[in-house]
Amino acid sequence: MTISADNGTAPAAVVDLLTSLLESTVNSIFRFMGEGSPYLGRATAEVRRPLQEMVVANYRRASELAAMLESIGAPTTVHASPRNDEQYLAFLSLKFLLPKLVEEKKLCLQRYENALRAVGAMPQGPPDVAALLMAHRDEQKAELAALERAAADVAAKTAAAKAASANAATTQPPK
Repeated sequence: MTISADNGTAPAAVVDLLTSLLESTVNSIFRFMGEGSPYLGRATAEVRRPLQEMVVANYRRASELAAMLESIGAPTTVHASPRNDEQYLAFLSLKFLLPKLVEEKKLCLQRYENALRAVGAMPQGPPDVAALLMAHRDEQKAELAALERAAADVAAKTAAAKAASANAATTQPPK
């Protein structure tokens, strides 16, 4: 393993970076998008499949971050923390949830970019950590694009349904 300081342990900054990314991954609102999620049940197949894939990828990335921490001898105890906005998630339609997921993904990408800058600024930066972070960042860029497409698709379908409903209401003969 190339992650070692002179004393054979991982630099504290690397441990802090990885732990922070692990905590944000575990506490992401994507954890609410699992198989039993009411949002996925209401989604079309072209929206449901990418969301399911993102949930699986989110768990995998958390596992990879935890494995990296374990490989450098750092503790990986992370707990899911409730967030203030979570109580409202159950009441959101997919139309309103998708933009929240887009924002969450953008924030996650920003965290990875910041972590990559920090790792790159370290003297003798740890290449295996940087490689893992770049792979995760690249995956999440693709996921962001898919989320943005899904959000636009759901918004367009909702607008079309509203327009059709309004049109049908104005063209019905009076009773």
